[in-house]
Amino acid sequence: MDSTRVTEHPTSFDRPSTGADPTDPRGALLRTPVPPRASGSALPAQGSAGQTPPAAGEDSPGAFEHSQPGAEQAAEPDTHRPRPTSEGVPAQPDGGQPGGAPPGDTPSAGLIPGEVSAGAGQAGLVRPDSGAPAGAPDPGRRDAPPEPDRRTGQPTAPGRPTPMRRDGDRLRFVGAATRRIARGMDLDEIVMGLCRATVPTFADAILVYLREPLPVGDERPTGPLVLRLRRTDRIPAERDTEGGFTPAPQPEPSELETVGAELCEVRPGSALAEVLRGVRPVFTDTPAARAALPALLGEERDFALPDGRRAILAPLRGRRRVIGAALFLRGPERIAFEADDLLVAAQLATHSALGIDKAVLYGREAYIADELQRTMLPENLPRCTGVRLASRYLPAAETARVGGDWYDAIPLPGSRVALVVGDVMGHSMTSAAIMGQLRTTAQTLAGLDLPPQEVLHHLDEQAQRLGTDRMATCLYAVYDPVAHRITVANAGHPPPVLLHLGGHAEVLRVPAGAPIGVGGVDFEAVELDAPAGATLLLYTDGLVESRLRDVWTGIEQLRERLAATAQLTGPDHPPPLEALCDEVLDMLGPGDRDDDIALLAARFDGIAPSDVSYWFLDPEDAAPGKARRLARRALARWGMEDLTDAVELLVSEVVTNAVRYASKPVTLRLLRTDVLRCEVGDDVPQLPRLRQARATDEGGRGLYLVNRLARRWGATRLSTGKVVWFELNRG
Repeated sequence: MDSTRVTEHPTSFDRPSTGADPTDPRGALLRTPVPPRASGSALPAQGSAGQTPPAAGEDSPGAFEHSQPGAEQAAEPDTHRPRPTSEGVPAQPDGGQPGGAPPGDTPSAGLIPGEVSAGAGQAGLVRPDSGAPAGAPDPGRRDAPPEPDRRTGQPTAPGRPTPMRRDGDRLRFVGAATRRIARGMDLDEIVMGLCRATVPTFADAILVYLREPLPVGDERPTGPLVLRLRRTDRIPAERDTEGGFTPAPQPEPSELETVGAELCEVRPGSALAEVLRGVRPVFTDTPAARAALPALLGEERDFALPDGRRAILAPLRGRRRVIGAALFLRGPERIAFEADDLLVAAQLATHSALGIDKAVLYGREAYIADELQRTMLPENLPRCTGVRLASRYLPAAETARVGGDWYDAIPLPGSRVALVVGDVMGHSMTSAAIMGQLRTTAQTLAGLDLPPQEVLHHLDEQAQRLGTDRMATCLYAVYDPVAHRITVANAGHPPPVLLHLGGHAEVLRVPAGAPIGVGGVDFEAVELDAPAGATLLLYTDGLVESRLRDVWTGIEQLRERLAATAQLTGPDHPPPLEALCDEVLDMLGPGDRDDDIALLAARFDGIAPSDVSYWFLDPEDAAPGKARRLARRALARWGMEDLTDAVELLVSEVVTNAVRYASKPVTLRLLRTDVLRCEVGDDVPQLPRLRQARATDEGGRGLYLVNRLARRWGATRLSTGKVVWFELNRG
């Protein structure tokens, strides 16, 4: 027996197959009578063995249809049959559905006539001359009656907007609409996606109400349920030829200004509460919806809605509760909504509500990230004597708003300032948390006035206590405006760049060091000149390193950018700090944002030697009187005699307290800047505190005088003792 021979079995079209439900629409297809074969044309047949089926692109019935096994191949293609397309699908008539199968439940209801319905078993048969189902009118004839609506059975008026009468049309619309809604990341994008996807394809206008405020996640809202009109959208005025939904159309309306109240409170047990609790969309001509609309739209605006089934009210339910409602409207020139349109509205409402839930959660996460990053970084840089500061911070991307980069400026005793910049690996919540811990540790160590290398050593120990994989780089520098010197220690961080007053920019040679967290390494510190008018730039590697360039290439580009910027202002005038930071960030290209960027710029103004007076006082009883005389002479030399009385009183009190407990010489220093600052240092580490003196006490009132007369005052512990200082406004 030839293996290529095919045994064909006849198929009966007179009754359903064995086991088929007589009411099954697939059985109805099986009972469809076979149309007579006309001469010169034939039903398309499946290709037998050894035969080549027609190509998919040929204009032959076989390219779009299936026939029963055993049918012979057509002698010639039917050139009169139109090619079906995916757009503008003609409506399928209701005929040819015996068995009483309801419209829309047939598996082939949304298929192009002649296509194969998956699971139907047989294909819909077509008329040989036109490709239409047997018994259906030929739409190609001029005298053919208008194609009827498959649900109402009434002919469609010429020129009337064609509704989505096929399940395939609705599925395609819902798929496109949900994809558009899902593209939104924040609340406004999702609501706009719903409006743009709905108008004008599904409705002529839409009103979207959302809960005020929107609940976040699993939190239980408190207070009454209040809905706020979030957005309205409608067909533009030039297309709204019938006047829309308002009884008196306004000139060139852009939105539904007359329909919908701004706020409405949903009272428990009200008609609106019952409709929202029902979750499913309803037509507004139902009694329940008609009773709920005045609360939603306002008593005076309910009359603006069209009559009949031209409006659908769809509750928006998130994962836990109802979060809003959407009102879909159609104008009088368009056909009314059908029963299947409720399913479309339900799909739109479900996807929109879930998207809004996710957007609210995303917004909360972004808010937490922003707040975390803001609190981890200094809100305002301090005003330090002899130095001006500016800073910038940029996250790696909008989707990663937190990171491990930080900067800080910490005032130190003796009018000095500590400049810190660091970078923890990664840009996540964990990195930000570790960064916050290291920054707090650095501030505490700076308050102890430890040398820079000791600060890095303790930071390294702290990183090891946090975990073995907690790695960070850090650069710690201390600037002394009186000595015009800067001491720098580095832990694996990119070196700083110093821009001189004449426009020359140089990369400072500081020891590279190992990153913080390695453990068992030593850190070195170098002391460099910090001339007045120079600018020190501290930064993280996100500024100079990316996928497009290595770190040293980026550092050289940064140096050249600083030098070019300084030439614009001339050799005698340094560029403004804020503008300089902006110019530095402008060097970043489109592909250069791979990491967070922290930037700290310090302009060294310094303190001139003529504005500083410094003395050593022996710890003896005559020291307070000597301190008063020295302070009086310095004030006379500076032309500040009006502060003599206050300065003599406060200096006498502070020096008296110092010499009472000191065993080594006491230091007294006056600095004239924008304020008059006095500093008294001794070798006693205990800090003075304000306390309430009793009536019988002979002392304990000196700090109350300092606190009352001074502009500011404080005490800072040093490695060799402490410094008590106060400031007075210049007259």
